[in-house]
This record gives sequence, structure tokens and C-alpha cells, in this order.
Amino acid sequence: MPQLQQNKPETNDSKKNVYSIYPKKVKMQISVIFAIVFGIYLYSLRETEADFLEFFSELNLVIEKLFRMFPPEWSYIQAAFDPLIETIQIAVVATTFSVIICIPMSLLSANTIVKNKYLYQTFRNIMNILRTMPDILLATIFVSFFGVGIVPGILALTIFSLGLLAKLLSETIETIDPRQMEAIRSTGGNIIQVIWYGVVPQVLPNFISYGLYVFELNVRASLVLGFVGAGGIGSIIDTQLNFMAYQKVMAILILLLVAVIVIETISNALRRRVV
Repeated sequence: MPQLQQNKPETNDSKKNVYSIYPKKVKMQISVIFAIVFGIYLYSLRETEADFLEFFSELNLVIEKLFRMFPPEWSYIQAAFDPLIETIQIAVVATTFSVIICIPMSLLSANTIVKNKYLYQTFRNIMNILRTMPDILLATIFVSFFGVGIVPGILALTIFSLGLLAKLLSETIETIDPRQMEAIRSTGGNIIQVIWYGVVPQVLPNFISYGLYVFELNVRASLVLGFVGAGGIGSIIDTQLNFMAYQKVMAILILLLVAVIVIETISNALRRRVV
């Protein structure tokens, strides 16, 4: 009993000395933001008439379809090789085009190179517009223009990659050390010499890394574009889903997963050697 009487005041002190890592003001702000997001979420559910209870009531059908995917039809992998190679080719061509086009665009979008604010702002706006257009929307538009095939996929991924690459590269150019460029200008170097000797050596590793990263993105994106007729392995997945050939779909997905892992492994190894 004497021990309990001595420990009681220590317990009260320990409660008083409990400090939070977040101030009350931050807690209040987080709570308000959470309440707003939750309100938007409920409003969206109401306006779209989405019903999660219906999803759970039909969960048994989803599970049944998942089980119908096994075992995968391994013999179909042979037929999926050509579309897979076509998917990779779409990604390679689109990445190559975007890498080439993004070089002048990123230079014209960097304030360390372009001193004319109107020219600089014009290319920044073009770059922003390119980034706002989703690749799936571009593919749908180009399919309506050129018909079903790989050309819409290449064009869509080229524009999508161009906005992303130009943004990354222009911001890298704006953060380089300007003293190298000033030194070349002070010796009478023209703009080409300033870019070649003052800019390229500083941004080249990042530029290669960005190109490899965008290539990985394009491989995944080209899969989705196949669903709107832009070629690649996505088109045969769409076909097999329409025929409810789930075992063939699973075989394609496994082949695609292996291909993506191999591409990412090679890309990461190259990036580690360059950067």
C-alpha cells in the first residue's frame, strides 16, 4: 500500500509530460482537410450513384472469375510473343522520338538559356499543355484519325513522353552551375558552344536516366493503349477478355510481368552505372 501511494503522483506527472510531435494547429488543419476530403468523397458517391455494397454483394462472382484464370493456358504464350515485341517496339520508337524532340524544347524552356521572357513562357505553356493530355485520350483521338494499329500508339506515347521529359530536363538545366556557361561566354563562345561545353556535361547523366525511366513508363502505358486499338499486347488481352478466355489472359499477364521485371532490372542497372 505505501508503494501505491508513492506511485500515484508519478503517474499523474507522466500524463502531464506526454508531448505530441504535432502542434494543435497542425492537428486541427489535418482534421479539417480530412473532413473536406471525406465530404467530397461522399458527394461523389452520391452524384455518381456508386454503390460499394453492390460490389461486395457480387464479390463471389469476382472471386469465381479469378479462379477461372487458373491454371494459365501456357500454350497461348507462344501466340503472345509477337504482340509483346510489338508493345516494346512501340515504347522504343515513342521514347526515341520524344528524347530527340525534347532536347530543343527543354533548352527553350529553361531560363538559364533563354533570356527572352515571352519566348520562355511560350514554350513553358506548350510543355504544360502537353502534360495535361492523358495518353489514353491521345490514343483514342489518333485511332479515330489513323485507324487501328501501332501508329496511334506511337504518336500518343511520343506526345505524352515529350511533355514529361521536357519538364524534367528543363528543370535540370535551370539548376546547373551557371559559372561554366559564363566562362564560355566570356571567352567569346556562341550559344552552341555554351550548350555543348557548358550545359551538356552537367545534364547528360540525368538526361539518360530520365530517358530510361520514360521508356519503362511507355512499356506499361502501351499495354493500356492496346485496349483502344493502338496496337500491342493490350489488344489481344482485350480480345481474350471479350471471349471470356480467362486462362489465356492469365498466361499473357504472366508473360507481361516477366517482361516488365526484366526491362526494369536492365534499366535500373544502366541508371546506376550512368548516374
